Amino acid sequence: MSSEKSVVELSRKAPSSILPLSAGTPTCPASSSNQRQARSPRNKLFQRLFLFVTALCCAYVGFGFLSSPSSKGPLSVDPQRTTGTDARALGPLPPSEHSDVCPQPKALRPAKHAALEEALERVYADETYRLEAYRALGGAVQIPTESYDDLGPVGEDSRWDIFADLHEYLERTYPRVFKTLNVTKVNTYGIVLHWQGSDPSALPVLMAAHQDVVPIEPATADNWVHPPYSGFYDGEWIWGRGSGDDKSDLIAGLQVIDALLKQGFEPERTFVWAYGFDEESSGRQGAGSIATYLEETYGLDGIALILDEGGGAYGTPYGEDVIFAVPSLSEKGYLDIKVEVTAQGGHSSVPPKHTAIGLLSAIVVELESHPHEPALIRGGGPYNSTQCAATYAPEYPNHLRRLAQDAVQSDGALEELRDALMEEFPRFEAVLRTTQAVDLVQGGVKVNALPEKVSAVVNHRIAEHSSVAQLKEHFTDVVVPVAARFNLSVEAFGRNVSAGSGKGGHIVLSDAFGTGLEPSPVTPMGEHDPYHVLAGTIKSTIETAEGYNASGVVVAPLLQLGNTDTRYYWNLTRNIVRYKHLRDTDRFNGAHTVNEAVRAAGWIESIRFLTKFILNCDEHL
Repeated sequence: MSSEKSVVELSRKAPSSILPLSAGTPTCPASSSNQRQARSPRNKLFQRLFLFVTALCCAYVGFGFLSSPSSKGPLSVDPQRTTGTDARALGPLPPSEHSDVCPQPKALRPAKHAALEEALERVYADETYRLEAYRALGGAVQIPTESYDDLGPVGEDSRWDIFADLHEYLERTYPRVFKTLNVTKVNTYGIVLHWQGSDPSALPVLMAAHQDVVPIEPATADNWVHPPYSGFYDGEWIWGRGSGDDKSDLIAGLQVIDALLKQGFEPERTFVWAYGFDEESSGRQGAGSIATYLEETYGLDGIALILDEGGGAYGTPYGEDVIFAVPSLSEKGYLDIKVEVTAQGGHSSVPPKHTAIGLLSAIVVELESHPHEPALIRGGGPYNSTQCAATYAPEYPNHLRRLAQDAVQSDGALEELRDALMEEFPRFEAVLRTTQAVDLVQGGVKVNALPEKVSAVVNHRIAEHSSVAQLKEHFTDVVVPVAARFNLSVEAFGRNVSAGSGKGGHIVLSDAFGTGLEPSPVTPMGEHDPYHVLAGTIKSTIETAEGYNASGVVVAPLLQLGNTDTRYYWNLTRNIVRYKHLRDTDRFNGAHTVNEAVRAAGWIESIRFLTKFILNCDEHL
């Protein structure tokens, strides 16, 4: 704890103002995104794609560009197979044209609230407003609301106390919001804001963010351009842990509510904001408790649409002429499996042929030799994103474009497309299969004593076509032959599935932390589904942004590899979207690492987006 405190104390030592002391303050060190773009000039397309994907953090770009292409080169494709169409005739389509495989909504702007929208556009363009907003975000960043995996219950663990400081800051900074809206504190530090609409028949819209941040690694505190809890604004970037994930969304939401209240906005639809406080460490005490409250208050399926943070962003990964925005409509599932091996102990001078650690190692080798099968499923997130890229991306590889078109009806082409994506972009495998990673190993207490009990924890992100039950079955099927080889008995998830006599030892397989999670439902994209209000808002926000000069905007939904607080909100609605409205180049160095920073002007676009989203939901949903 002492090292943690010293890091926080050091990192909060900031300039007396979070505003720049002079116009000459440097904004980007040698590792800036602009200079990173200059590297690897061999292939400009894949440079852009790499930078775009880096900005997405824990989401994937379903277009397949998760890394530079493999050295094997593109696959050869029979030009006469299935359609015989010249690949050059397959696309790309202009973003304005209709596509059945990647439906595009029209840009959506308020009509009834048009005057209000225009008034707020003028407010957000004002430099005084912007500086005040930057101060508000910087002040929130200065409060180190770190979330740890081993936090005890609220009220028993003093490390939660820092959230009271954040609450006091929010209430002091946004008095109008906290005095006007109905405020409910859930499990002490969860915040739910309720803005009652005039139409009780209209289901509420829920927006979420989280108050907590990933802790600073003490050894890296000196590697930051500005101290990690400084909240310093240098004239271009707002620096500090949480500036991108996720205090930027928290403060943007409060800025929008405050601005709407100042303008006298009175919604017809009810709007709700839910702010959890332990998203970075499973969310059980925060969003888990909030979900119970929301279900009791609004009922099952009682919310029209939920918008939460997401790894998605918008940018130009396929050429500067078309902007792709990538909200997430689903998430992978999750399961940590603990493998525990018990074997005979004794003095290490008389060892058996295989110690418990050796037996555990054999299991790990077998697991890594049997990865899960990949699958590309029509209608799933990876398939939909690939079709969007193949349809609209100017610089998408022609052989993939051809396969994507053929895969709409041909199962053979669908399999070829799956293999081609993984061949050309090896990291795409993480999208199409359930992943497994042995992340924790424990065993042995002394160098001359045989270990009697050792364990490993294997982290899994479950593909959309699989399930927790299928994962457990696969895992057991891999372990049992190893157990038989070494005469070990096996208990798998509460069942005795012994293959050996047990003379050599015993294996126990279990859910390591009780956090097993199925893959999420996929948010529907039908013509009249709420998704189109959000997608249309994304398009209109980008197309009306200062400096916009692209030929169009494509909204291409994807699958999110990581999990958000929405994992607890499935009972509230089937319409859940995970999306952070930031350009890919508006994050300095991603999240959960050193030099987290958000471009200030880019963050204002988040405020513009949330404003239009609320007005459009009030009018068009």
